[in-house]
Amino acid sequence: MRLLKFLAILTAALCAAVFLFALATMPPPARRLTPGTSGGAEVPGVFHIHTQRSDGTGTIDDVAAAAARAGLAFVILTDHGDATRPPDAPSYRSGVLCIDGVEISTAGGHYAAVGMRPSPYPLAGEPRDVVEDVARLGGFGVAAHPDSPKPALRWREWSAPFDAIEWLNSDSQWRDKSNGRLVHTLLEYLLRGPESLASLFSRPDVTLARFDALSRQRRVVALAGADAHARIGLRGGGDPYQDGASLKMPSYESVFRTFAIRAQIDRPLTGRADADAVAVRGALAAGHVYTAIDAIATPPAFEFSARSGAFLAHAGDDLVLGGPVDVDARVNAPTATVVLLENGRRIASGTARVHYRAPERAALFRVEVYLPEAPGSPAVPWIVSNPIYVGGLLDPRRPIPRVEPTEVVPIAMRPAEWAIEREPHSRALVLADPTSGLDLDYALAPRSAANQYVALVHKAERVGGYDRLVFRARADRPMRLSVQLRAPAASGGERWQRSVYLDENARDVAVFLDDVRPVGTTSSWKPDLSRVTDVLFVIDTTNARPGASGWVRLEDVRWAGVGK
Repeated sequence: MRLLKFLAILTAALCAAVFLFALATMPPPARRLTPGTSGGAEVPGVFHIHTQRSDGTGTIDDVAAAAARAGLAFVILTDHGDATRPPDAPSYRSGVLCIDGVEISTAGGHYAAVGMRPSPYPLAGEPRDVVEDVARLGGFGVAAHPDSPKPALRWREWSAPFDAIEWLNSDSQWRDKSNGRLVHTLLEYLLRGPESLASLFSRPDVTLARFDALSRQRRVVALAGADAHARIGLRGGGDPYQDGASLKMPSYESVFRTFAIRAQIDRPLTGRADADAVAVRGALAAGHVYTAIDAIATPPAFEFSARSGAFLAHAGDDLVLGGPVDVDARVNAPTATVVLLENGRRIASGTARVHYRAPERAALFRVEVYLPEAPGSPAVPWIVSNPIYVGGLLDPRRPIPRVEPTEVVPIAMRPAEWAIEREPHSRALVLADPTSGLDLDYALAPRSAANQYVALVHKAERVGGYDRLVFRARADRPMRLSVQLRAPAASGGERWQRSVYLDENARDVAVFLDDVRPVGTTSSWKPDLSRVTDVLFVIDTTNARPGASGWVRLEDVRWAGVGK
């Protein structure tokens, strides 16, 4: 009995000690600031949220109610999917504008898109193809958690023309922390939720350096992604969003109170969901948005502008040169350090405000704001703006024009010269069409079969003498066709591919042989063209559903190159 009493006292003492330690070391409460004015209409919201439709725990109504309690005006939902589901129409719930989007898994990271029409085929595969499809469908696409510590989530296609990048992602920020640090944060969370989440943040130097480099070449928008699931898994495996038992934490509300993006729009929201969604999406696409970490200080008021002669611009805008450039930024936190960056390099700073006069020259200006109590090593910025582009882009990367081919070798378009390869349960037939081309009629196996595919194959000879494969093609519906090169290998063959878009309109296609990428595991990133034995036109389930059927017409297929 005495032993039990002793153990009970010891346990209580340990719990008290842990509680007092957490209390003593917990982050300070968010500083309350005097509201200011930022000019125009500014609406706070969050981007990148998951619900029960994928791997989140709440309904859309739950998310909207949490956002309303956190004082937000809009939420952008990005449940995982292949973009074939028609997005829900914008709506107001609990007084919060709900905009529906999707997070698409690619072979090189995740791409979150909003404002796009439903895709006629599943979006997947190479990131460059998904970026291209989202743009074709009218969407605004964001490279999600681009430098995540988890390799499967990391974005790996930096040459693709994506619209925006998450400079901060709450999912990425905790993944490199020790278990002890996470346990400590959990204790803090029970007492001071948003501040404990922000205590895990550090400045993502690599991501911001990438953003600055990209912004010199083309317009890219920086956003912060909440990546909110309201879920932590209890099983092992290192991923909080796995199937199985889970806790509904951190809550949507806690995440929404941690940080938000502020869209700067031309007019206040009207309450008409369709029109307001267009205004918010337009502000994000234009770069008229900044991030503020409310768990450090709130509410923020931020102004950033540049003037050259009679011309004035704000974040996201182009500024025409008309003389020296005067750059100004200010915030409503008296102890804040406002840092001005030119072309990614710190050039000026000031307390609560900064003014800088630059020569009349092309430059890229953006702002980061820091507070003394900010967490992280290096400290995470309290505010991050988007750039003002002065005098045009600094380092525009225009594609090098391809030289017109001087040698063209036609490929015979007789069915006897081509072979069909397919998964045993799929069907295919190749026929000559009236235009001296070929029709591939196909029907992929139903979902119960594995590895559905159909391929039209031609033997290739002396491919090393060419630099492209050109052809004219169309299909009975919008689709993607994988054009592949195959070389012999012990495993049954190595392949490299380039996916191309087809629809009902005949189009001329050029597949450059230095632009193909590996399919699965290969011995090299690029094929040794002297070893290539086959060219394949493949229909598989990367961008087609199991059981799909249709036809593809190929005409005027030929190898081409530039003679020496």
